[in-house]
Amino acid sequence: MIKIEAVVRPERVNLVVEALIDAGCGGYHIANVTGKGTQQGVEVFTGRGATITTRAALPKTVVTTVVKADKKDAVVEAIIVASRTGEDGQIGDGKIFVSPVSEVIRVRTGEKDAAAL
Repeated sequence: MIKIEAVVRPERVNLVVEALIDAGCGGYHIANVTGKGTQQGVEVFTGRGATITTRAALPKTVVTTVVKADKKDAVVEAIIVASRTGEDGQIGDGKIFVSPVSEVIRVRTGEKDAAAL
């Protein structure tokens, strides 16, 4: 099993969720977060013709899912396509973190691993 965490622009979340469902993902979690990565802030227009760059943390959304290993590539590709801005993408489009999951247990029934997904 594979855990996939995608940090994406908040305005792209609905597209990412639709792509996950189309890729056969059974469930996901969404959390609104703030953070700073390569984007390093945003330019803000002051209203007098000048701009300033803020270095504050930016709003992002984390979409997390756990899938069977055979669905990993399809889910990752779906997230990339749905979260990319324009044809070539832009700084700030996000990151995807993929990690192995050693065990999953459904609390209600005690089912484990693939049956718990």
